[in-house]
Amino acid sequence: MTRIKICGITRVEDALFAARQGADAIGLVFYPASPRHVSVARAREIIQALPPFVTTVGLFVNATAQTVRDILHELPLDLLQFHGDESADFCQQFEKPYMKAVRVKAGVDLLQYALAHRTAKALLLDAYREDAYGGTGHTFDWNIIAQNLPLPLVLSGGLQAANVVQGIQSVKPWAVDVSSGVEIDKGIKDTAKMIAFIRAVRKADEE
Repeated sequence: MTRIKICGITRVEDALFAARQGADAIGLVFYPASPRHVSVARAREIIQALPPFVTTVGLFVNATAQTVRDILHELPLDLLQFHGDESADFCQQFEKPYMKAVRVKAGVDLLQYALAHRTAKALLLDAYREDAYGGTGHTFDWNIIAQNLPLPLVLSGGLQAANVVQGIQSVKPWAVDVSSGVEIDKGIKDTAKMIAFIRAVRKADEE
């Protein structure tokens, strides 16, 4: 069964709806430049409202180690997602499981990333954009993903109900990660789009 993460959650009601529809994880963005950035106080409200067995993921982009530690001191995050240019040594210093995001473009050596981040729980594959670290709504060429990488893959980048079935069939990822594809505005999720996305993932699992 393909796991589902809905990222860029900024409201309690969106987190609860995602969980009730079957999302396995929700993503909280701690990158101040992002329109989906949440404060520690808002993130705490969201986490406290969630039912059990929903993984909370904290997303960071080139944050300082102290920033990550300060947020971990305040919030019981289950998993860290490093979406910038962080080294493996940086990512693994917090004694928390983590995923490393890779912005994929032609020439990127995913095997090298996987070997460098061998302690990561997964590689999250997103579309490369020079001016943005994720959440762009753009896809990338799934055909350039190397086969048999030694880490589980989380497919991201421009996913929505209309293309996630194809993405799952092409890449066979452990999980899919969606943000802009289920929004009515940046950081504001759309209930109908979340329902359609989750149903499409389940359809792909059945085929």
